[in-house]
Amino acid sequence: MVTIRLTRRGGKKDPFYHVVVADSRSRQGGATLEQVGFFDPIARGKETALRLDVAKIDSWISKGAKASARVQSLLLDYRKQLTADASAAA
Repeated sequence: MVTIRLTRRGGKKDPFYHVVVADSRSRQGGATLEQVGFFDPIARGKETALRLDVAKIDSWISKGAKASARVQSLLLDYRKQLTADASAAA
């Protein structure tokens, strides 16, 4: 089964996560099929905290991939952010 999950990068006390599509049997830091975004939980100021390629994620989900609980919540927040930005620009 294919999952969309976070894989941790960054140093000690400096977390940074890649949102990746991977085989669920592969280890957490192992081989991935595709990177579809990133998440920086300690972003400050104007730094980008979250960036997702929603089209690619939707494509993988339509093919049967399952998103982890954390990725689902990040995706929901990101979609809300995109609609708020679109309505503010209009």
